[in-house]
Amino acid sequence: AILRAVETVSEGVVVKSKNQIYAGTGIEIHYDVARCIHAAECVHGLPGVFDPKARPWINPDGATPGEIAAVVDRCPTGALSCSRLDGGPDLDAASENQITVAASGPLYVRGRSSVVDANGSTVVEDTRVALCRCGASKRKPLCDGSHTAAGFDDAGVIENPPTEEPDEAVRQAGLPVNCSADGPLGMQGPHTLIDGFAETVYRSHSSYLCRCGASANKPFCDGSHDRIGFKSDD
Repeated sequence: AILRAVETVSEGVVVKSKNQIYAGTGIEIHYDVARCIHAAECVHGLPGVFDPKARPWINPDGATPGEIAAVVDRCPTGALSCSRLDGGPDLDAASENQITVAASGPLYVRGRSSVVDANGSTVVEDTRVALCRCGASKRKPLCDGSHTAAGFDDAGVIENPPTEEPDEAVRQAGLPVNCSADGPLGMQGPHTLIDGFAETVYRSHSSYLCRCGASANKPFCDGSHDRIGFKSDD
């Protein structure tokens, strides 16, 4: 495996990527250290390829390119991505935008999302993103794993969801995620919301989701950010 580390900044994107690239004979694996929160889907999925105790910890020839691509796609934060060198298909976005409310964890967004900060700058564009909902991340609006140290406790139950459901034809449109200054995350496109028990709860065109950690109606915003003096710093 050939390892090279690069720091990249996509045009118009304000969050830097700290990529490590592992090239094998049939696939090239990209690992963005800055976006990893150690969800360990890769380690559990292919321990012969992803082994935190090994050096280097990624072996791109440890399984077939197809097997590796399937496990890379399970990375919920987008920290892992890949390029096929064997002519096989690259990863595709989900057939519809999905937001999973992880129990005592972040919002996992899958689909064609574009996260824009309160200043109108694009934070990240990707098909997999983890967004902070505990209010403690130092990389807001992205999750950095701080929910664990902060003791964030929420089962991911979704109560009293809106009843709106988008037309089937528009579900594959992109999902702009707009970060309000010191306020919620505005999901302004067709999306499906999934609770912490992997149950689809509702579909909508527009949702405002809590990112301060204080809402009494999680995952939805109830205005608690004003009460607690939440500062988003993004």
